[in-house]
Amino acid sequence: MKTKDPSFQALLQLGDQLRKLTSQHSGEIAVEPEESAYDRVQSQSELGGLLESVRQHNPWFTEESSIYALRYWAVALSEDALEQWLSAYDAPAHSPRVVALIMAGNIPLVGFHDLISVLLTGHNALVKSASKDTLLLKYLVGLLTSFNPELKNRIRFTDGKLDAFDAVIATGSTNTSRYFEYYFSSKPHIIRKNRHGVAVLSGRETPAELSGLAEDVFRYFGMGCRSVSKLYVPQGYDFDPLFNAFYPYKHLVDHQKYGNNYDYNKAVYLMSGSPMLDNGFLLLKEDPGLGSPIGTLFYECYEKQDTVAQRLQAIEEELQCIVAGSWLPGAIPFGSSQQPRLGTYADGVDTVDFLLKTSAESPPAI
Repeated sequence: MKTKDPSFQALLQLGDQLRKLTSQHSGEIAVEPEESAYDRVQSQSELGGLLESVRQHNPWFTEESSIYALRYWAVALSEDALEQWLSAYDAPAHSPRVVALIMAGNIPLVGFHDLISVLLTGHNALVKSASKDTLLLKYLVGLLTSFNPELKNRIRFTDGKLDAFDAVIATGSTNTSRYFEYYFSSKPHIIRKNRHGVAVLSGRETPAELSGLAEDVFRYFGMGCRSVSKLYVPQGYDFDPLFNAFYPYKHLVDHQKYGNNYDYNKAVYLMSGSPMLDNGFLLLKEDPGLGSPIGTLFYECYEKQDTVAQRLQAIEEELQCIVAGSWLPGAIPFGSSQQPRLGTYADGVDTVDFLLKTSAESPPAI
């Protein structure tokens, strides 16, 4: 799909702006030749003020987390990345529809992929963002509309009841999905439920791979649907190398909300007599569940690699991603769970394909 939609060029400009802002914020030098020292100070001050407002609005969205999310989009919104993503599709629809987007708020900018998918397929977006993830999203939309004012007529935010829309993409929990399925049953829709990230260890991982796994576990405090919340380890697994790889993240326990969750879960497990491993900032608990609480990481032992592969296949509808070595088909490398390509879709449902079909007379419900 070689899109001529005005949003394409605006997204390229947004990527350029984010690369400049985030590199300056980290102390690196990435300055346009014509940019004055005054402009540099102003842009850094603007971003610093925004990040502090975001943190105050939602303490889980620390400066580090927000910058990480912005840097992801700084890389993703490059011409090569966008063209590679869109090349798999036919031309955008010529019958624009209004697509309602109900976004989650567990990690910064988690719904931005849906928004740009709507724009790039020629549709208009009616956005109901999560109450705890509004500031960064509206900031990026503000930049987009400054690059191309026509987009102001194609993106509308609402805090109230959704009205006058043709299709919907709603992301929430398994419980809210039942409500979404009922409420939007008459509209073309994608309804997303709870899914989880897991990792499978062979016991032969290198220190670099374990360090990557630590990133998969702790990024965004483990609150993303792609965060690793469950380990599968061989019988007799030695956890010491893993704890060594986790050690650089010990500062997370100083975050008030994370620390409170860690302390609470530890108290619950101690009172119930549940066995656990504790390194002072993370609890490892043997548990068959997939979604471990904040400050806790579930694990399960296996005897043979083929049996764990069969187990994962049986629960694939509950999984967002699997992190493992190259020996496990379909797995992604350690350290990559929060760096999905643009063509990697939540719940495995192709959002762009859905949106292109939404211009048809009777588009599908997914």
